[in-house]
Amino acid sequence: MRKIDKVPPILRQKAYEQSSVFIPDNLLRESRRQNAIPPGKVPAICVLDPDGDIVENLLVRSQAQTNEYWACYHTRMYDFECEGMALGIVGYAVGAPFAVLVAEELFASGCQLLINITSSGQIVSKEEPPFFVLVEKALRDEGTSYHYVAPSDFSEIDDELLSLLEGAFSELPEPVYRGATWTTDAPFRETEQAIEQAKHLDILAVEMEAAALYAFSRARSKPVICFAHVTNQMGNVEGDFEKGEEDGSRTALQLIAATAKAWQSGNARHNRRR
Repeated sequence: MRKIDKVPPILRQKAYEQSSVFIPDNLLRESRRQNAIPPGKVPAICVLDPDGDIVENLLVRSQAQTNEYWACYHTRMYDFECEGMALGIVGYAVGAPFAVLVAEELFASGCQLLINITSSGQIVSKEEPPFFVLVEKALRDEGTSYHYVAPSDFSEIDDELLSLLEGAFSELPEPVYRGATWTTDAPFRETEQAIEQAKHLDILAVEMEAAALYAFSRARSKPVICFAHVTNQMGNVEGDFEKGEEDGSRTALQLIAATAKAWQSGNARHNRRR
């Protein structure tokens, strides 16, 4: 009988220092050729909206237009203006593999900062949802991150990005806490034991993208900021999953604007010092 390797396949044969053979630039090149997409760049600041609520509300208000340069086979990008800033947004990239696939393509297309805002379930009680969490670190209970960086318990936001956001959200109408989340690939396998372990680690919420996006960010040296919009208690109370006005898109856009301004201000200070 063949001996079973105690190391799972996802942790075997990883050479983190090696370059990838299949790269997003080549995929996008062929998409442009096949779909007659003109050459051009996407906005410098882009948003991932896994729930799609921000995208849908922008479209309902006729405040977003299709980006003609976005060559992704699987998604559509929209351009919109937020407090005088030009941004791009991609909806419905749910889960770690899909989010990182799109992130790779975004940075290959001209993106310089990626903001991810995803709905999430409350773990450690802060207050009644909804509220936001600026994800400082995310428990790696998914698969994608292990293709980018060596095994560890958590993926973390870049320290410089985190410092740029100090005090950036004090004027927002909805609270923004800082802390840890738990990134899972299997939302319907959040068992009591797993939830208790997450509470023991002082994890505020469970979501599906942050750990992988932060691993990608570290491996590729690309700036990514993840927020968990805590909107529910995993369906365990009546009337759960309420995001607020306009499906939470109004407060989410205020958060996006504050984040983008803090990043732009930090870049401006850095450029003046050079």
